Amino acid sequence: MSRFAPALGPLLLGIVLGLGSHPALASLVGGAAHRPLTPGRLTELALNHLALAGGGLALVAGIGGGLGLIATRARFAAWRGSIGTLAALAQAVPPVVVVALALPVLGFGGPPTLLALAAYGIMPALRGTVAALESVPPEARDAARAIGLTPGQVLRQVELPLAAQGLVETLRTAFVLSVAVTAVGALAGAATLGTPIVAGLQNQNFVAMLQGALASAAMAFLGDALLLAAGGLLRRE
Repeated sequence: MSRFAPALGPLLLGIVLGLGSHPALASLVGGAAHRPLTPGRLTELALNHLALAGGGLALVAGIGGGLGLIATRARFAAWRGSIGTLAALAQAVPPVVVVALALPVLGFGGPPTLLALAAYGIMPALRGTVAALESVPPEARDAARAIGLTPGQVLRQVELPLAAQGLVETLRTAFVLSVAVTAVGALAGAATLGTPIVAGLQNQNFVAMLQGALASAAMAFLGDALLLAAGGLLRRE
């Protein structure tokens, strides 16, 4: 059980926040005068939010992780600075601006949101992947080469297994960012947990705003707990 102990805190907090987003509890804080979202509508928005955040996480893991892998290969060492600069440039543009600029081309809904997720998450994924792979002891690589493993075999059989915990930590960061940035997608018409926040600001409905914020935070903590548990399974005693 000690392997899963770090996940207990985020798990409990995620459950508490999720319960707090229930209309009955949110109304106690926000006031009965405001109309809360029904559990069905909140669940629908949460599922849409999770689907977009998951899609963004997949993009970030694929692009950022792939760039991090390339940056750690000796034959691409000369390109490492340029790769880092491009990733930093993508993150330098605020997600709201990315969504706004993408609207005329990609339209409303999910596509501009996914673009913002990818742009904002590539840099953390890149840096986390590089740090995880560089944490592998050079002696392990040398020993693998000495017994005749090819570079691809060294990567698959030595580097990735030894860097697995660091890669999971990178996914944790990327997932929390994805959940947070997905809320911005409401500005592009995507039905997410940011929708009641934006609508609540317009209509002065504090209860709906509170429900969206609490549910979004609950999703981030529950996902973090799941990835912490996965990291615990990979931890070597």
